[in-house]
Amino acid sequence: MKVVIQRVSEARVKVDGQTVGEIRKGLMLLIGVDENDEKSDADWLVQKILNLRIFGDEEDKLNLSVQDVQGEILCISQFTLIADYKKGNRPSFIKAAKPDKAVPLFEYFKEEISKSGLKTESGIFGADMKVSLINDGPVTIVMDSVTKA
Repeated sequence: MKVVIQRVSEARVKVDGQTVGEIRKGLMLLIGVDENDEKSDADWLVQKILNLRIFGDEEDKLNLSVQDVQGEILCISQFTLIADYKKGNRPSFIKAAKPDKAVPLFEYFKEEISKSGLKTESGIFGADMKVSLINDGPVTIVMDSVTKA
């Protein structure tokens, strides 16, 4: 799994002009599921993300996690994160998990995030989504479960 983590002061996702997910201060997560991903990949990422210290403390040092600041989380599925762009100019998405595998793993990821007790919202898997956000910092980090120790 690959996740783009953006610290935001607000974010929302719309489908067909209707807001389906919206948060204030917290994290917006763009989540791509690879054909080889398993629940253990989601588990590792969830723990890393929930404990990632990318919010400022009283001295404005990045010492606080989204849990520490009681932030909110917006999860957006994004299969294009699994793009293979090495050959030619058109990216290939052949390594992205098919919906029968990706949907349950994405839902599992969201459920595990929500167990933190933080407000957790999401877009709609496979929908044409319009995402807007205010990146706070900006702070953006890319995590890939392939690199886990």
